[in-house]
Amino acid sequence: MTTFRSFETERLIIRPTAYEDASFIYELLNTPKWLQFIGDRKVNSLKDAEAYIKNRMMPQLERLGYSNYTIIRKSDGVKLGTCGLYDRVGLDGIDIGFAFLPQYEKNGYAFEAANKIKEAAFSCFNIDQICAITTKENTASQKLLEKLGLKYITMVKIPNDEEELLLYQLNVATQVPVEAPKA
Repeated sequence: MTTFRSFETERLIIRPTAYEDASFIYELLNTPKWLQFIGDRKVNSLKDAEAYIKNRMMPQLERLGYSNYTIIRKSDGVKLGTCGLYDRVGLDGIDIGFAFLPQYEKNGYAFEAANKIKEAAFSCFNIDQICAITTKENTASQKLLEKLGLKYITMVKIPNDEEELLLYQLNVATQVPVEAPKA
């Protein structure tokens, strides 16, 4: 069995999402903000959550060595949210994403976890560029992406989604934001 990288910060354990996280994934994917800003993934039961982990998270983890990570608070072992690096169809570069249960927002956990995953992107996984997408309405996500050093580039649409999304990018090799393409 392959062992995949986990990471730690002062307050957090960041480990690949596993089948044991199914009830947590079920809860997270059905929070109002997930449904509003990320979308309904049709995870309506514990069995659906297990299938989501198996079919959406594990294949990329096994193929690339990184995927979705469960964020756990060291002090009490509570699962707070997720953060990850995603090889998303329709985007150039690897997408960094994050989501937290509402009761753990506004405590700095998202920045702490995403910053560690951003560092891992270039120091552990040799990724040259990360990107992120978010809705126009998700200003909290936009602020976090900017705090992480990503720069707004343009509006995009990804396959199977009609909504225009804000695209952010960062060249992680040099930590210089990527310039917007010329029109």
